Amino acid sequence: MAPWAEHAIWWQVYPLGFTGAETSALPPGEPARHRLRHVEAWLDYAVELGCSGLLLGPVFASETHGYDTVDHFRIDPRLGDDADFDRLASAARGRGLHLLLDGVFNHVGRSFPVFARAAGDPRAAAWFRRETGETGAGGSIGDAGGTGEYATFEGHHRLVALDHDEPAVLDHVVRVMDHWLARGASGWRLDAAYAVPARFWRAALDRVRPRHPHAWFVGEVIHGDYAGYVHQSGLDSVTQYELWKAIWSSLNDGNLHELAWTLQRHVALLETFTPLTFVGNHDVTRLASRLTDRRHLGHALAVLFTVGGVPSVYYGDEQGLTGVKEEREGGDDAVRPVFPATPGELPPSGRPVHLLHRRLIGLRRRHPWLVRARTALPYLDNRAAALESADPADPGHRLLTLLNLDDRPRRLPVETGGLAVLESSGSSGGAPSPADPAVVPAHGWTVLGRA
Repeated sequence: MAPWAEHAIWWQVYPLGFTGAETSALPPGEPARHRLRHVEAWLDYAVELGCSGLLLGPVFASETHGYDTVDHFRIDPRLGDDADFDRLASAARGRGLHLLLDGVFNHVGRSFPVFARAAGDPRAAAWFRRETGETGAGGSIGDAGGTGEYATFEGHHRLVALDHDEPAVLDHVVRVMDHWLARGASGWRLDAAYAVPARFWRAALDRVRPRHPHAWFVGEVIHGDYAGYVHQSGLDSVTQYELWKAIWSSLNDGNLHELAWTLQRHVALLETFTPLTFVGNHDVTRLASRLTDRRHLGHALAVLFTVGGVPSVYYGDEQGLTGVKEEREGGDDAVRPVFPATPGELPPSGRPVHLLHRRLIGLRRRHPWLVRARTALPYLDNRAAALESADPADPGHRLLTLLNLDDRPRRLPVETGGLAVLESSGSSGGAPSPADPAVVPAHGWTVLGRA
């Protein structure tokens, strides 16, 4: 992993939604809308939040939502042009923010120029995977233009699957990666990486890394053998969906054993790579809507920022925004909202959650070894737990995160000698911290460490 990535804390933004862009591509001849400057206006906000990187959703020319790319070498005119990208990259770099781009290399939109030629050009047709066998949930949909049945991404007609065994596809992806890394990107988030053969990423990175040795590559992998995929693909990291699910599910069900089980698996992953951790992103219901008890939002954040991994915060989560993802066309809109022109226009209702994020991100930055921390649970029952995160390279580095989901205070039977309260639910204006640091208020949490 690139050395700088060990200290990365990402602020993830979905630019098309964030800037209020049109829902479909601009008509030919329309001038570019310079909306990336809207994102630029929020860079100081990301820095003040405590983040060190900007994880951008799709910025390349597409048909609608950005994941139906039509030109990987052109900024979507709804967002601006090359000059706007260069300006954003320079402004981010000037603030010490790394820039991670969203690469959609599993599929393309149907107006992708090579696909438009596929009907009469065998070399172009070779870029796209043909569906074989019967059509299933993720099967093919016949193309009305007569190009035959091409595989699609999870049954979405507008998303045509690339054939990753075709050398021209590999050459194209390598060129795209090289181009934007040379223009100021620090790495790539690889969309739907799980749908791409691991050997394809290995072949691509073998060609890209020598020219960009400090770039960082993270793949979107939802389930399966995370460690095995990283090993086979050569990626630096993958998305830790298991931990995401365990955090909110264990809090909702009052079953912290689920969190404990997942943390055991998480620690095993840390032996081989550092996962990208999160409690929200552009594809899932927001944490504030997912939790059945809003008092447990701080518990989720305390876990995220005190266990190993590279953490990411999805824009708006740090303001306590709500939003439910629905399985329908436009079902992502609620979790991809427009943000105002400047941070000063945010409603004051989000300030407590914003402050909570700043405090916990500050804690994380003061303990940078947490990126590699191994977490054990010296105490666990359904509704209370102690998470002990320690640095495998230095046993003196140790934090205790205490969680209480009960309606009454709990004293957890853990050794706290020499440890003080560093952060707690009480610090945000609730009940004062108790004299005994092992006592956790009702529906409270505490992080203990050496002052």
